[in-house]
Amino acid sequence: MNVQNTAQNLTEELQAFVDLAKDFAAKELIENREENDKFPFGELYTGSIKNAGTVGFYGINLPAEHGGVGMGETALASILHTLSMTDASMAAIIFTNAAAIEIVNQASRDADCGAVYKKLSEKDALPVAFHAFTGTGEIELPDVNPDGTMFGSINFLSLGGLATYAVLPAREPNRKISYYLIDMNDTGVEKSDTVFSLGLHTCPAVDVFLTNTPGILIGKAGEGEKYFRAMQSRLSVGSAAMSLGIMTGSFLEALQYTKDRFQGGRQIIDWAEVRMLLANMAVEVQVGQSCLAWACHELDAKAPGWDKTARAAAIHVAEMACRATVDGVQLLGGNGFMKDYGQEKRMRDSKQVQCLLGMAPVRKMDLIEQIISESE
Repeated sequence: MNVQNTAQNLTEELQAFVDLAKDFAAKELIENREENDKFPFGELYTGSIKNAGTVGFYGINLPAEHGGVGMGETALASILHTLSMTDASMAAIIFTNAAAIEIVNQASRDADCGAVYKKLSEKDALPVAFHAFTGTGEIELPDVNPDGTMFGSINFLSLGGLATYAVLPAREPNRKISYYLIDMNDTGVEKSDTVFSLGLHTCPAVDVFLTNTPGILIGKAGEGEKYFRAMQSRLSVGSAAMSLGIMTGSFLEALQYTKDRFQGGRQIIDWAEVRMLLANMAVEVQVGQSCLAWACHELDAKAPGWDKTARAAAIHVAEMACRATVDGVQLLGGNGFMKDYGQEKRMRDSKQVQCLLGMAPVRKMDLIEQIISESE
């Protein structure tokens, strides 16, 4: 098989997953979007979470030799973008799991991670819990005992209440950070009730407390910060894709509404003020698409500085999504913007996505520190 045919087959495989994501969103997410978003004061859509695994969404970046799909971050970004147009909570579950797996992928370059991959390939092992909304320097971390067990706590662990396994950072006796795979059903693991968050309610998080909890070391001891930084760069395109999907869904919903809504005998889309708001949203969407496309291109090509491009894209597109979704709510004029259209949820979700892989101000400072360091 020549290179051209291989690339064509990969494109067809990716398109199949994108089509699958569209179908999944239509069948699993749209109808009960409002009811699902009431969690934790309502029921969690565990059936849909399980079905996402059945169709392969949790194995996108898991190597094929370990039972996964083995596709890259740009493929993941396409799926996250598609799902986020309808409901970003499911995309956040997939993102959280992918971030945990990418930690293992990065660590496997330094050491044999076969024991970890074996656990992840077990039935119902995915999705994996991970601290998807915080950087390693932004939270209190558990500590590692001399015997390798862990004690302490970690707050806001995404999927911690429903996952079988978690990928956790912990401080070694020398204060360096390592990553461990732990069994969330171990007797040394205690979980809080679900932490109510601003957005992404059905990507639930809990606070976790550890007491002499055993774990499997992932990669080399003390290299956790390196693994997190590498994962953060690669998964930044996924974060940007979620923000783009949220604001694209908001724009399309607003556009259709202004076409369908009449006031004073004419469509409200004919009002100049409405058109200006739509124009602002359209500009944000177009710029976001360009940012994400270029970031994915540089990542795939391993172009010099691709990591800075990816991080910058995630930060910038998230900021645009926060602005655009506010306009999306305004364009509906308060008319059922949650129940019928999901606009208010998108506005909240966009702020929550802005915190993926660490707070935006911290990530901005990290980016400029890297640029300054490389310029010296």
